[in-house]
Amino acid sequence: MKRRAPAGGRPGAAAGRVVVRALRREPSRLLRLACWSVAETLPALSGGYVIARAVDDGFAAGRPGAGLMWLAVLAVAWAVAAVAARQVLLLIAGIVEPFRDDLLRRVVTGALRAGRGGDSAAVARMNHQVELARDAFGAIITAVRTFVFTVAGVAAGLTTLAPEVVPLVLTPVALGLGLFLLSLPALARRQREFIVADERTAAAVAAMAGGLRDVTACGGEARVAASVGREVSRQARAARALARVTASRTLSLAVGAWLPVVLLLAGAPWLVRQGVTGGVILGSLTYVMQSLSPALGGLVQGLGVSGVRLAVTLERILHAPGPPVPHGDREPGGVRLELRGVRFAYGTPGRKAPEPVIDDLDLDVPEGDHLAVVGPSGIGKSTLAALVAGLLTPDAGEVLVGGVPAARVHPAARALIPQEAYVFPATLAENLTYLAPGTPPERVDEAVAAFGLAELAQRTAGGPLDPAELSAGERQLVALARTYLSPARLVVLDEATCHLDPAAEARAEAAFAARGGTVIVVAHRISSALRARRVLVMDGTRVLLGTHEEMAASSPLYADLVGHWEGPGRLPAGTVAQDADVAADCGPQPAALGGDLDRLDA
Repeated sequence: MKRRAPAGGRPGAAAGRVVVRALRREPSRLLRLACWSVAETLPALSGGYVIARAVDDGFAAGRPGAGLMWLAVLAVAWAVAAVAARQVLLLIAGIVEPFRDDLLRRVVTGALRAGRGGDSAAVARMNHQVELARDAFGAIITAVRTFVFTVAGVAAGLTTLAPEVVPLVLTPVALGLGLFLLSLPALARRQREFIVADERTAAAVAAMAGGLRDVTACGGEARVAASVGREVSRQARAARALARVTASRTLSLAVGAWLPVVLLLAGAPWLVRQGVTGGVILGSLTYVMQSLSPALGGLVQGLGVSGVRLAVTLERILHAPGPPVPHGDREPGGVRLELRGVRFAYGTPGRKAPEPVIDDLDLDVPEGDHLAVVGPSGIGKSTLAALVAGLLTPDAGEVLVGGVPAARVHPAARALIPQEAYVFPATLAENLTYLAPGTPPERVDEAVAAFGLAELAQRTAGGPLDPAELSAGERQLVALARTYLSPARLVVLDEATCHLDPAAEARAEAAFAARGGTVIVVAHRISSALRARRVLVMDGTRVLLGTHEEMAASSPLYADLVGHWEGPGRLPAGTVAQDADVAADCGPQPAALGGDLDRLDA
């Protein structure tokens, strides 16, 4: 089984509304931007006219002084444009920065509401998307504004200079612009597909490089190579398709930017017969080469690249996973867990159905059971935990907790502890009783002792905790003890002990086992499986359930994992000390069943 990241849909109306709202936020700013843009386009308005007059009335007429005076006029126009350019940049920044702030506020608020505030990597990636959107938005405003005011200035200048040349210049520009706009939807689709394919390839390669130990330990070389190979092939196909469509952009630039030059040169004899001077023809060429051609090229680049990037990033920001599925208020009749024909795949409705992460899964976990879930990275262990917690809804089948659909279960009945632990800037006691207000002090002391938090309690001496000053392991212990004191009778530990040393992990799991209720552990050490009553092995082709001995005999994958841990130099299976030489951090464990490769194929 392979986990796929949700594929985005086409940029919709929501992105357009966000852009329009940003532009309309301060109408006065737009008005000032238009005024300064007129000043900035003075060289485009006067350039060709000044060159024509400098030639015809100055240098060609034997009056170099007059020619230099006309060129001085152009120099003044450029000086004014330089001052205006500074004001234009400041005004564009005044539009773009509030746009960025709104998106950033949306990302941070959404992450907090969705419970993803501790996933710093995910929040950082979304913030990077915000910066990309900000840069693309600024590039689009600049390109469109420059093109519009340049065309208007050139049209006015050509009309003043010689109306006869207007059709020869502006008709090809309009034709080239039309060709580009017609090709823009296809170009946008291909550009977007290439951007997405490139990012997927980078993510797959990074996940593979970061989890080579997991790949080797689980014998997943062929699967990972095929997975990364598919992403590389997909990117290559997207690049070829983009290259084919890009030819239309080249055609539009050739028509709009270079055909006017050809028409002016080819039509020079006719223009001379109409009384047009050589200076006017040179001035017209100046309008095309100095102003129109760069403006059209900037527009094509701005809309064809930055426009697509803005659409893609806005889509991801606006349609990022929101808050978890709301929990219901139904009290389950116990916490017996039942999965019936459960199927789940990551994807977007209406697109080609992706390969399921979990397919036709049946599972019964009686109340009071202690179940360990093991399997190679990216196989769907965390997905299973989210389904049990009601954070994900199955595409088919049902997940029942005490006979109640998982998404409808009252939140007090079960708890999911993820790898990232959350600690609040409050006292240790307030943190531990957050899910169980009114807990007697003696129960809090019991949890402190059970999870080895006595040293932290002494260090803080009743004062507020600073989450930034706690180690990852201490934060996990606080989250575990908080759940231990909660009324939840179904506890899912999704690698919630990966930052603990083996002894602390064993102590935490023993505390939950003695507490009663049902415990499901997504294991990252084989010792968690050895302590469990039953083991669920997810190996991509089948799901097996049984005791440790049964799984070692019937599952080659599980036997390989156990053999890796019980190889030369290891202590006998079943002893906590066998994991003593494993670093507390999740990443570098040689046989980690979770770790970074849970993001493989994401």
